[in-house]
Parts: sequence; structure tokens; C-alpha cells
Amino acid sequence: MDISVVIPLLNEQESLTELHDWIANVMQSNRFSYEIIFIDDGSTDASWKTIETLAQKDINVKGIRLLKNFGKSQALHAGFAKAQGDVVITMDGDLQDNPEEIPSLYNKIITEHFDLVSGWKKKRYDNKFTKNLPSKLFNWAARKTSGVKLNDFNCGLKAYRNNVVKNIDVNGEMHRYIPVLAKNAGFINIGEQVVQHQARKYGETKFGMERFINGFLDLITIWFISRFGKRPMHLFGALGVIMFAIGFAFSTYLGINKAFFHQSGRLITQRPQFYIALTTMIIGSQFFVAGFLGEIILRSRQDKKRYLVKDELNF
Repeated sequence: MDISVVIPLLNEQESLTELHDWIANVMQSNRFSYEIIFIDDGSTDASWKTIETLAQKDINVKGIRLLKNFGKSQALHAGFAKAQGDVVITMDGDLQDNPEEIPSLYNKIITEHFDLVSGWKKKRYDNKFTKNLPSKLFNWAARKTSGVKLNDFNCGLKAYRNNVVKNIDVNGEMHRYIPVLAKNAGFINIGEQVVQHQARKYGETKFGMERFINGFLDLITIWFISRFGKRPMHLFGALGVIMFAIGFAFSTYLGINKAFFHQSGRLITQRPQFYIALTTMIIGSQFFVAGFLGEIILRSRQDKKRYLVKDELNF
């Protein structure tokens, strides 16, 4: 199979039929073999009924219905697990991503041998102050922190080689950082393509300003995980040893000073420096233990399902 189109969605019943017809027309005109995987992330409208209707009419349509709203990352993870195409295309279900971009994205993966190609919505139809400006700041911080030189990390329209989506773990709210996850997994041939952004035709956006706050927090998380996720002892253990050594050295100095130079002075326990040194050693010990426990947890953890599937269609 040439292409799997993975579409996570939440309450997008008005756009699904139009989106399906548009994608199907692009695929058929380019003679691609394909599947369209809709992942209903706990919609409360008639989105699932629409997907059922589309699946009855078109055998290329497949559906996954999550038991409740688990989040876009979990929906993508469910779709990636089922995708069979050589190239996996992700796009949003709100008609703001243009399916006409699919052939060029596909060719970049197949002929130019990219592992991942991310869309760049260079010209946007969103509010400049509530979305565009925060988005530019967010993307700048992501580039500086991750080292991945993309202009639009959060664009839903992306193309992946199949083995990329099968070997990355998209969890929490890390869908914004899939290129970073891919890079950390060893898929370094990452490209970018300017794509057309369209104004929302139906409904309202499901994301507010809090997504940028969450995005920056997730950025810190993914930086930490990429640096120390597989070796927490390297960070916490090093900090612990340094702090304990400083506290111990200071305590030793106080002891020698009292024993040999100021025997008639204040007791060591009456000096504030003693408590500073003691606190530093205690905190250092706690950091070391935290790193040790992190190593134990890392080696003994078992993968746990982060979402539950209620229904599936055509799998």
C-alpha cells in the first residue's frame, strides 16, 4: 500500500464527508493505493456515525473510536499502530489542511528519501495576536532547544516513512514534537515543505491559549528526556555528589577550624554555616537517591496502555 492517511479528530462531523471526498479524489487521480484512518478521540457529536457511513461506502476508510477523549497524541499513536502504507500522512479533520499537498509530500519521502517531511503553514489565516505570534515564539524556542530546524512544529500535515511511526512513542501531548522524537530515535533526515493553510470552514478550534503554555512545558520535558531519560543517574547522581561533596568539605573545614584554631569559640552547632553545610549534604543525598530510584524504575517499568479503543471499522 502506498499511503495511509491518519486523521485524529474531535467533534468534526460537518467536515468529514467533504474531507473524505477530497482525499479520495486526490488519491484516485494519482493512482495511489491508500487507506484513510479516522480516529475519533471521544467525540460527543455524530462524528462516529459519519465515519461508519463513509466506511460502508468506501472500503479504503477505516475507523478507530476511542472510549473517551484521551488527547491528540494518543489518537495518533492508535492510528500509527494500524497504518500499513509505505508513507503515513497525518492531517487534521477540520479542512484546514489541504489534501492536494499529499502527492508532493509522498514524493519527498519516496524519491528524496526523507524520513519525515513536516508542513510549514507559512501564510496562516489565524488570529495574529492569539495564535500567530505565540506560535512563532513557540517554534523559535523549539528550534533552539531541540536542534531540529523546522519553522512549524505544530503543523498537523506531515509525512512519515512507515518505519518512523512504528518506532516512536507518541504520548502525553508530545504530538507537537514528533520531529524531535524522530530525531532522538535516530531518524535524522527531516525535511520541510511549505503547505497551504485554509481558514476553518466549520465549528471552532479545539485548542486555546493554554496549548502554548503546555507546549513550552512539554518542550522542557522532551529536552530533559532526550538528554537524561535513559540515564537519570547522570543528572541527579552528579548533582547529588557535587552538593554532598560541597557540604562535606564545608563541614570538614568547620570541624578543623574548631578543633585547632578556635577551640574556645562558639560551638559548631551554634554557627549557621554548620546548618547550611548539613542541609547541602542532605539535599545532595536526596538527589543521589532520586537518580538511583530513577534507574531502577527505568529498568523495571512495563508499558501500560494509555488509551482504550471502543470500536474499530474495516481492520
